[in-house]
Amino acid sequence: MKSTGRESFSLDNQTNLSRRGMLKGAAGVLAGSLASAGTLNGAPRDVKKRKPKAISVQKGRINQSVVSWCFAKHWSTEEMCSAANKLGCKSIELIEPEHWPVLKKHGLTCAISPIPMEGPPFIKGFNNPKHHDMVIEATRKAIDASADFGCPNVISFTGYADDVSSADGAKNCVEGYKKIISHAEKKGVTLCLEMLNSRDDSDPNKGHPGYQGDHIDYCLDIIKQVGSPRLKLLFDIYHVQIMDGDIIRRIHECGEHIGHVHTAGNPGRGELDDKQEINYPPIMKALLEIKYKGFVGQEFIPTRDPFEGLSQAVSLCDV
Repeated sequence: MKSTGRESFSLDNQTNLSRRGMLKGAAGVLAGSLASAGTLNGAPRDVKKRKPKAISVQKGRINQSVVSWCFAKHWSTEEMCSAANKLGCKSIELIEPEHWPVLKKHGLTCAISPIPMEGPPFIKGFNNPKHHDMVIEATRKAIDASADFGCPNVISFTGYADDVSSADGAKNCVEGYKKIISHAEKKGVTLCLEMLNSRDDSDPNKGHPGYQGDHIDYCLDIIKQVGSPRLKLLFDIYHVQIMDGDIIRRIHECGEHIGHVHTAGNPGRGELDDKQEINYPPIMKALLEIKYKGFVGQEFIPTRDPFEGLSQAVSLCDV
């Protein structure tokens, strides 16, 4: 070995040289690793375009649906259908019949139909006799269109109270539903009465102050009085949490009367993430426990990338 002329070292000098050697070696290994990972000059051109892989339905015990109005400002109907298929959802719901051929082209159904009314459909409802003719006619049209397409459900509402008392509103709803329910029975389509919260006044899409059917027991009593298997409850988990809570117990109490389900995070009606309070997996398991076979519609208002939020919600409800 060639002599350096420095055979007599101190221990400190040996240690410093060893450290420098290790640092140089580590830096070389790190650079090589980064280069092989494609993060240096040799990186693939599309590396910045890559997005996290979508988490789609794996178990499929819960039939999931995308609620169209929540995503309409982000996606066209075609794009919505594409997103639904990528995630394993089977339906685009509350979308007008003129869009149903697009759903069919993508192998999707419409889990629940809207009713053709001007303005928000939940304001004028069955609780007020002066609206009966209009609401019943709109409901009849939705039933017929749904039967022709194969849509299983049509949405329905009590309406706002205005000057109608709770007792009279319930009585009027029962009378109104009895005028149309035989047609639903004949066509094999189920009307789903939705309970909405009346507490949140921050945004018209988050709460509905003045809505009469704002408690589960109130809506369930109307359904039981009508006494038809073609009138059921639209159990909106977000609204129930705000007004009544005790969600899992209420799911078991409502049981066979539940015809459709909606989700959203609370507070805020946003994504089903860790910023909200509702624990969705055990709620989905409760639906399985009552042998619920209907759809769960993802009805949150996106506050970030809509596909990522929808993917998260779908995965969370896939129990």
